[in-house]
Amino acid sequence: MTKVKICGLSTEEAVCAAVEAGADYIGFVFAPSKRQVSLDQARQLATLIPSSIQKVGVFVSPSLAELEEAIAEVPLDMVQIHGEWDDCLSSHISLPLIRALQLGNGPIELAASADYLLFDAPVAGSGQTFDWNVLAEQKLEKPFFIAGGLTVDNVAAAQSLFSPHALDVSSGVETDGRKDPEKIKAFIERVKL
Repeated sequence: MTKVKICGLSTEEAVCAAVEAGADYIGFVFAPSKRQVSLDQARQLATLIPSSIQKVGVFVSPSLAELEEAIAEVPLDMVQIHGEWDDCLSSHISLPLIRALQLGNGPIELAASADYLLFDAPVAGSGQTFDWNVLAEQKLEKPFFIAGGLTVDNVAAAQSLFSPHALDVSSGVETDGRKDPEKIKAFIERVKL
């Protein structure tokens, strides 16, 4: 069964909605963005998440020290890295690594040492999809997440086309820039029909 990651959570209401609806992963964004949380906020929100749901820290071009601090402080179960990253450092991370790749017009570079790949739009968090045909010819050997512009209206098509390990949503479950508990529930229900 395809798993669901609800990303960019920053309030108790949103975390509780994702937990109650059956999310498999909950993402905390530590990179500068409108969804950014502090380590202290993430630690407090993490206390609401049962151990059956994986807590994912989302970073952009982090240092190894930054990752280690968040892993220990929150604590996290996985890390997701966007932007620049020295693949040689991946073996130093004590948790599973999701390597995010933004798909535009350039060639796809599949990160060799990541445990999972995540395919996203050219601008992460924009609510835009990438050209799904870009992945059609790819032979993907690692489990992967699909992100970028997913909503309750297109998630079934993405699930059918890709058969991904997980579907990752953030802006697609928001109303006026805030996580919407009803949209979270509807999204997860659509994936797990």
